[in-house]
Amino acid sequence: MTALPTALPTRPASRPAPTSGPFTGAVAAEWTKLWSVRSTWWTLLAATLTMAATAGQLAIYAVNANTDDDPTVNPGILPVGEVVAGALELTQYVVLAIGLFVITSEYATGTIRTTLRCTPSRGRVLAAKAVVVGAVTFLTGLLIGAVGAAVARPVLGEWGRAPLGGTLADVVASAAYLALLGVLALGLAAALRGAVLTLTVLFALLMIVPLSLQEPGITVLTRVADAFPGVAGNHFLAGDTEPYPAAVGLLLLTGWAVAALAVGRWALRRRDA
Repeated sequence: MTALPTALPTRPASRPAPTSGPFTGAVAAEWTKLWSVRSTWWTLLAATLTMAATAGQLAIYAVNANTDDDPTVNPGILPVGEVVAGALELTQYVVLAIGLFVITSEYATGTIRTTLRCTPSRGRVLAAKAVVVGAVTFLTGLLIGAVGAAVARPVLGEWGRAPLGGTLADVVASAAYLALLGVLALGLAAALRGAVLTLTVLFALLMIVPLSLQEPGITVLTRVADAFPGVAGNHFLAGDTEPYPAAVGLLLLTGWAVAALAVGRWALRRRDA
């Protein structure tokens, strides 16, 4: 008689639960790609130098205006945060390069095909890029905002003030402004695919079209210009109450960023890589 087995068969060991989901992996991949190229580091350096030079120049202009014989151009004592916000008008175009090249460089080199093979969900790819771009441009805004304040304060001398709380709030606001512009640039770049074309459209949205609408001094056109992202962002940074509160300016800028992402996602899903 055959003996019965004395040991019961053991159950296979359960697989360990995954430590991260598909979206987390996509974000990690985009983060690694962004920091593995030298252009990112050069962009950060260029943004820092541009902010330092522009903030210093604006501070010099303020000092000269205050010491000029013409009292009509006397700006008085300026908060450092105002100088930092003014310097963003030029520096923002350097920082926007991060949002542009995150996706236009992949189209130019053909690596977008590899990205979409690794992450077939195109919406997830764009969302992961938006998270990375938003985080990096926000941190960049904190860095260059601090640099701009550090440069402007000693140059302003007696004509400047830098209360700690107010200056920190201005730097954080500048970083939030840049983060939203970075996401806006990413969404447009996903739709337009070309870096030059995207930068042209951004320049038109942020400066050319609003200035053209404001120039005639017609109230209706001025109100339309107030809804554009650059003007809304400036109202937010300045803490204005007219033509709308600063919070409304932030909401308008956020709306532009979300709308650009939606257009980019639509274009990414409809067209071949």
